[in-house]
Amino acid sequence: MLAQSDLDLKETALKEDLKFYFMNPCEKYRARRQVPWKLALQILKILMVTTQLIFFGLSNQLVVSFKEENAVAFKHLFLKGYSGVDEDDYSCSIYTQQEAYDSIFYAINQYRQLKNISLGTLGYEQDENEGSGLKICKQQYKKGTMLPSNDTLNIDVATETECILLKSQELASKKAELKLNSSFFNLEFYRLIQVEISFKLKGIALQTIHARELPDCYAFQNTITFNNRAHSGKIKIYFDSDTDIQECKDWHISGSILQKNTQYVLVFDGFVIISCLASLILCTRSIILALRLQKRFVNFFLEKYKRHVCNADRLEFINGWYVLVIISDMMTIIGSILKMEIKAKNLTSYDVCSILLGTSTLFVWVGVIRYLGYFQTYNVLILTMQASLPKVLRFCCCAGMIYLGYTFCGWIVLGPYHEKFEDLNTVAECLFSLVNGDDMFATFAQIQQKSTLVWLFSRLYLYSFISLFIYMILSLFIALITDSYDTIKKYQQSGFPVTDLHEFLKECGSIGYRKEQASMPFICCCRRQQSDDNLILIN
Repeated sequence: MLAQSDLDLKETALKEDLKFYFMNPCEKYRARRQVPWKLALQILKILMVTTQLIFFGLSNQLVVSFKEENAVAFKHLFLKGYSGVDEDDYSCSIYTQQEAYDSIFYAINQYRQLKNISLGTLGYEQDENEGSGLKICKQQYKKGTMLPSNDTLNIDVATETECILLKSQELASKKAELKLNSSFFNLEFYRLIQVEISFKLKGIALQTIHARELPDCYAFQNTITFNNRAHSGKIKIYFDSDTDIQECKDWHISGSILQKNTQYVLVFDGFVIISCLASLILCTRSIILALRLQKRFVNFFLEKYKRHVCNADRLEFINGWYVLVIISDMMTIIGSILKMEIKAKNLTSYDVCSILLGTSTLFVWVGVIRYLGYFQTYNVLILTMQASLPKVLRFCCCAGMIYLGYTFCGWIVLGPYHEKFEDLNTVAECLFSLVNGDDMFATFAQIQQKSTLVWLFSRLYLYSFISLFIYMILSLFIALITDSYDTIKKYQQSGFPVTDLHEFLKECGSIGYRKEQASMPFICCCRRQQSDDNLILIN
């Protein structure tokens, strides 16, 4: 009798705790007058995180524009005859030996006269190591003979590399003139592979001052490559500029506006960190309490009914939205710390900070879906996405195998005849565009008709891919989502399948249970009465 009484008391307390756990914030407030701190904090956090991201994006935009404008300026400064538009994946090209010599010496002379011709805040690298200055290297095959008219070739495929270095301190000296007039520049083009000119420049971005931010110091590692690997009579000139943001070693800026603005931004970032830390603690606490409640339910179910709870009921206690919020909070905290260091000019990790803040803001806004799910119309869409996700992922795995097959086939067969099939990455992007109906005519028209067999194969290849993916695979993809939508609508009309957890809670009475309806992506709600059709909530 006493044991049965204790079991009944446990059951009553457990049901009350379960009912309260599955209530939404407003219902919890009406039931126990518990203030929805997490809801209020999430709303505040959305506003603060979004504002922080906008400020950082505007600051990062100045960095990106400075890098891009300097890259364009370098091409105009150091590439002879640069038109302002890259020809392909390279900047420009030359076709005669005289053009090759002129282009090489043009880049060298422009570097020597940089301070007199550049409009930017640029300067030479002043490091005292051996590698600083203008470095010119040529790579070529070892000596041999080549007579194309007689179809004879005698060459050693082993390569050799020679380099000379013009230090910034000796650009105007006679020593530099002697190096430029040496036999190093007597190029044998039949065995020349490439000539590479590399140099490092320093610059300061002053435009950030207008945005009331401290300026950044930049290091530009520039490389000009004259690529003659194909020996086709065309030398491709590549210009590559790697930009590194560095800490300014010694700077003094007068005026209190900049300093006050920096302090305000740092204080705001501190409030963002505090709000995310509070959200992280509250959500972690909720997950821990949910796991304890799950353990109580599992033990009670085993004690009373002598059987284990299914995995679907166990997973109902794991709130995926809280996990998403925790991940978002951690990324926001780390990103905000990096942003504060960048703002104070102690770090320059713009890319890492951008990834962290951007991803965290994405997760924050995705988390808003949880609260939209409290409304009937929006909840149908959410349940449809949740129910169709497993089937869509399995379907994409199967379709991906076919897609990879077409990718490899197009690359190996059409690569020599079509610029969109020259490498695997370009092929994958081209096929994805075709699936979405983009650029179809250009893909058909740009195939070279040098080989009739390949041209006929390209037609069969493209027609079969487009027909298969647009008319069959995409239709099946849409059908999967439509089927899930119809299933959810049917459940809303006739009732959701009942699980052990829902049946256990249903014994409390329909009035109490109406507050704790839960809908997770992998489980269904309990069967509801017709009067409950307008109340569908997600956990």
